[in-house]
Formats: sequence, structure tokens, C-alpha cells
Amino acid sequence: MNAVDRTNPLVLGYIRQHLLMTEMELFDAKNRLARLAIAEGFTLGTVFVEKREASPAAFEALVQAIDHDRATAVLLPSMLLFAVLGAPLAVRLTFERATGAQVFVAASPDGSR
Repeated sequence: MNAVDRTNPLVLGYIRQHLLMTEMELFDAKNRLARLAIAEGFTLGTVFVEKREASPAAFEALVQAIDHDRATAVLLPSMLLFAVLGAPLAVRLTFERATGAQVFVAASPDGSR
């Protein structure tokens, strides 16, 4: 088990695994989150992966971990993850107010956010 560097603020990740997502796509999404964490000066903790058959278990675990681990931010590969809950920007604001964790979105492979 890797030791977590506590010299930088802790950030958690969240990925929703879509139906046809390959292991390589999941790996790439986790790498994008790791690169964003480094670029923003964070230490990446757990990346929660939401599996379709267990939804919303990973999201609920993420919310609990924010408080338990004192995470200051959450990284997402895309704002579309919040679309299943409503208008993504409104969900983002509600999420940030409720958890106290800022949401960052990783750039997609084409460079957009």
C-alpha cells in the first residue's frame, strides 16, 4: 500500500464506468485524474469507480470519504457525471456546498475540459 503524501491537500476522484468502457479507458481516466491532481498541487487519494450494477454505492462512499478523509476537492473526468443527477452546473454547486469539497474536471484527451 502506498503512503499518502500529506504535504499537499488531499483530493479524491470519481469515475462512472459506462456500459462499454474498457479497462484501458478506465486506466486512462484514472491517469487523467492523477495528472490533474499533480497539476493543481493535490495528493490523489482514492479514486471511486461507479459500476452500473452497484450505482450509487461509489458516489455515496465518495461523499462519506470527503468528510472522513478531510478531502478538499474531488476530481472528475467530465461534468457529464453529474448529468444523471440533474443540470450538471447546479449539481456541482449543490455538491460543493453540501460537502465543502471543490470540484475539478480533468481535461479530456483532446485538451478540452
